[in-house]
Amino acid sequence: MSNLQSFQITSHAPRAASHALPRHIAIIMDGNGRWAKARNLPRTAGHKKGADALRRVLDSCRNAGISYLTVYAFSSENWKRPQDEINDLMQLLQHYLQQELQTLHENNIRLRFIGDLSLLSSDIREQVAHAVEMTSRNASFNLTIALSYGSRQELVRAMQAIAADVKTGALQPQDINEQRLADALDTGDLPEPDLLIRTGGEKRLSNFLLWQSAYTELYFTDALWPDFDSAHFTEALGDYAKRERRYGTTGV
Repeated sequence: MSNLQSFQITSHAPRAASHALPRHIAIIMDGNGRWAKARNLPRTAGHKKGADALRRVLDSCRNAGISYLTVYAFSSENWKRPQDEINDLMQLLQHYLQQELQTLHENNIRLRFIGDLSLLSSDIREQVAHAVEMTSRNASFNLTIALSYGSRQELVRAMQAIAADVKTGALQPQDINEQRLADALDTGDLPEPDLLIRTGGEKRLSNFLLWQSAYTELYFTDALWPDFDSAHFTEALGDYAKRERRYGTTGV
C-alpha cells in the first residue's frame, strides 16, 4: 500500500466553509517515485513519504465535512513494475492493515477496497476482508482504496455480471440502463466523485473511475504527492468552489 503506512487521525486541519464543498473527492496520488529519485532515495522511500500526505488529506477531508475519499493506490498496470517494488508495496499494505485498522475503526471510518482483489495473495485478501467487515458499520467517514484497480477492467467485470444475469433470465436486455451498469461497478454503493485531484503534473485519468467521473470536476497540480499538504488541498477546494457544475443541462 504505497500511501497507507502508519498514520494517526488528528483534528488540526483548517475547516473549509460548508458551502460549495465536494461530498466525494477522488485522488490519483502521483509522484512518489519522482520525489524519491530527486533525493537519490529508493522508490520505497517515496511511497512511505506518501503515507504522510494521505494522512494530511484524510485529516483535512474529515475536518472540512467531506464524507468520501477514494484514492488510487495500486493500478492494474502497476503489476508490470519490478517484482521487488511490488513486494515492498504489498508489505506496506500488510503493515497498514495490521497496525492501523484499529485507529480507523476507533475514528468511525469505513474502509472499502475496489479493484481485482483476486490478484492479491490469499493472506492479503483475508486481511482486506477482515478490515472491510470490521469497519462496515462505521458511518462518520468513508475511505476507499483502489487496489489492483483499472476502470476498463472494472467495466468488463460489470458487463460480465450483467450478461450472466441475462443468461439466467434474471434480467431482460431491455432493462439494462445506466443505473443498472453503475450498480454493477465496484463503486456501486458509493456516490460519484465531485472532485478528482491528480498530483505530479500529469493531466490524464490513467484508467481511474472513467464511468464514475463523467461529470466530475478535474483538478491537476504539479505538486508531487509526498509534498501535497493542507495548503494544496485548500487551494483545490477553492478552485472547485469557483466552478458552476452544469451536468450538460445548460449552455455557456
